[in-house]
Amino acid sequence: MIPGKTGLSELVKQGLVEGAVDAAAQTQVNGFELTVEHVEAFDGPGRIGFDNADRRLPVYQPLEWDRDGWTFLPKGCYKIVFNETVSIPKNMCAIARPRSSLLRMGATVETAVWDAGYRGRSEALLVVYNEQGFFMKKNTRAIQLLFMRLDSEQEGYSGRYMNENI
Repeated sequence: MIPGKTGLSELVKQGLVEGAVDAAAQTQVNGFELTVEHVEAFDGPGRIGFDNADRRLPVYQPLEWDRDGWTFLPKGCYKIVFNETVSIPKNMCAIARPRSSLLRMGATVETAVWDAGYRGRSEALLVVYNEQGFFMKKNTRAIQLLFMRLDSEQEGYSGRYMNENI
């Protein structure tokens, strides 16, 4: 079951999402919108294998916001880091979808599943397909996070990214 706006508002008050720019505006009918704190460009290769021991993250270069809070993103891939911290209960998980406004700009966001028990400030892959690029403003609402109740409480996430960037 996906909680609607009323139930989601109550969960946010209980700490499901912290650090929102404007929690009331970000709470939608079916999910909670996360906002962009900063954008980073990829500056090198990464490495991944079956085992996390083989994982090497690429180097990232932070992009600057201009004095009005805008940055221009040419066609390509970027890492975005969200303002908000999520604390997912062990009886829930979440998935995210890009906002339709972002899609209309010729860009999208790719994400992984937010596991039961995860707590942290998440990151996502922003892909700009628009040949002309587009401008993004700091605190842009980029994705809508959909929380789903699981049939039972789970052991919970305990991986490397727990509490990262908080």
